[in-house]
Amino acid sequence: MIRLAIQAKGRLNEESTEILTESGLTFEKSKRKLLTRCEDFPLEILYLRDDDIPGAVEMGVADIGIVGLNEVVEKAADVEIIHKLGFGKCRLSLAIPKSETYEGVASFNGKRVATSYPVILKDFFYSKGVSAQIHKIAGSVEVAPSVGMADAIFDIVSTGGTLITNGLKEVEKVFLSEAVLIVNKEIDNEKRTLVNQLISRFEAVERSKGMKYLLMNIPLSMVDDAAILIPGMRSPTILPLAQPGWCSMHVVVNENQLWPKLESLKAIGAEGILVLSLDKMMP
Repeated sequence: MIRLAIQAKGRLNEESTEILTESGLTFEKSKRKLLTRCEDFPLEILYLRDDDIPGAVEMGVADIGIVGLNEVVEKAADVEIIHKLGFGKCRLSLAIPKSETYEGVASFNGKRVATSYPVILKDFFYSKGVSAQIHKIAGSVEVAPSVGMADAIFDIVSTGGTLITNGLKEVEKVFLSEAVLIVNKEIDNEKRTLVNQLISRFEAVERSKGMKYLLMNIPLSMVDDAAILIPGMRSPTILPLAQPGWCSMHVVVNENQLWPKLESLKAIGAEGILVLSLDKMMP
């Protein structure tokens, strides 16, 4: 049995729950529980604040955790990052009142900067030779300049809408983050095997994102041309049809290449093309 810590509420909770469900794990999704157990995999799910997850994994309270990379770095947690999950992408940025003119990082010298991520900000300022007053604030960082608590802020930015609402503008992108899977460095081989099985499931879900499965009928004489257009994962699957001179071709293609490929396939004689969504894809 392994224990996974995920965010108790918020966007990472929703996206973590989604990938667990898509990976074939069945569990109660009530946010009122601290701990729940999967019905079909030896896994317990522990619900915590996101900033508590790195420490919980480091101490062994949880064996693994899904958390933003920014939290791992901010807490300086002694854990192993074993997989980048590709969701929860955001950035930590410096922002100032939109009425002010920005003249580079040096303009933060002597300024008061409010943030929930003082460690990352301190390291950034040090690397740039900036001496600023860093004020740690637990929440509502974006209102600090408007109430006179700070001259600027350093906070998470996704779309930038919150900054605009509070009369701020983003001037420096400092740290790029996404959800990562972290593991306690001391877990035994049996647990490590279970963690690897879980990662394989995650990867199967991730590979299927943005991919489509094509089935079509095509003249045998055009198979080589079609294979050049859509080489597939290794090569297309070719099956004979009852009608002489024809075959069925099956292949996986990237969705962003779909329409140009369909038009080219039609041009060389493909018929009855079906486009299907992919749910999982193992290597």
